Amino acid sequence: MKDILIAITGMDLDFATARNMAKIIAQQENGETDCLAWLDARRNSHSPGSAQCEIKGRPGWEVYGESHGGRVKISFNLGEYVFIQS
Repeated sequence: MKDILIAITGMDLDFATARNMAKIIAQQENGETDCLAWLDARRNSHSPGSAQCEIKGRPGWEVYGESHGGRVKISFNLGEYVFIQS
């Protein structure tokens, strides 16, 4: 899975804006990309929410995203928001 790290400064980045940016970036490689898993560290929330386990030190939501076709992981502001896209 490809990792893309993005730092946004000079503005307050919210979840919806980060999600839209992640989709636009992922569409560069896959025009029909889907968000398979995400993390909102500000709210201590992630999806899928049922993936609570940790596998080899990686959170369950991240393992789920990768194992269900995730090709790119886009992380904003040192993991404040993370999206795994197909």
